[in-house]
Amino acid sequence: MPRRPTRRVPTVILHGWQGSDAQHWQSWLAEELRASEREVRYPMLPEPGRPQLRAWLDALRGTMRDLPDDGFDVVTHSLGALLWLHHAIDPGTSPRPARVALVAPVSPSLSIAEITEFLPAPLDIDAVRRAADGTVLVAGDDDLAYCPEGAAEAYGRPLKMPTTVVPGGGHLNVAAGFGPWPAMLDWCGRDNLAFIA
Repeated sequence: MPRRPTRRVPTVILHGWQGSDAQHWQSWLAEELRASEREVRYPMLPEPGRPQLRAWLDALRGTMRDLPDDGFDVVTHSLGALLWLHHAIDPGTSPRPARVALVAPVSPSLSIAEITEFLPAPLDIDAVRRAADGTVLVAGDDDLAYCPEGAAEAYGRPLKMPTTVVPGGGHLNVAAGFGPWPAMLDWCGRDNLAFIA
């Protein structure tokens, strides 16, 4: 049986509040993609412990500069997912990705002083659809600390977005056991939008 072709487009990875350390699945993913000779853009967004929305938007747009329209993917986590939703409202002249994965976005009602500028994120169905060929939401069913109402309720339903709920996934971070995450690597290697947990 012939091997399934592997997606080769560049991948932009956007971390959340306080960044993603070396044990986090995003750092692991970046290394795995680079090992397979994929282009990866994984910026350390400015002042990750005290993020400013405008500075993060500027960094995101700078990171995507010169990528081909419909020729790259974006993988976000936590506050990085909200950053993408803010970007979608006014992408300017930024190139448009083929696919976006919004992973474990934080609740619109979360009360953390350092990130209030990002909350609530805009929930504009048309803007999200214009911003990428396809967007998928992935979240744990028990992210009590960061999205107690559930990401499907907070984001999936309002945005009419395909949603994959990971049983026992928590915030889909190191504390929840997500260092290496083969399912995300598999998503990055496939052409279709569906995320298979």
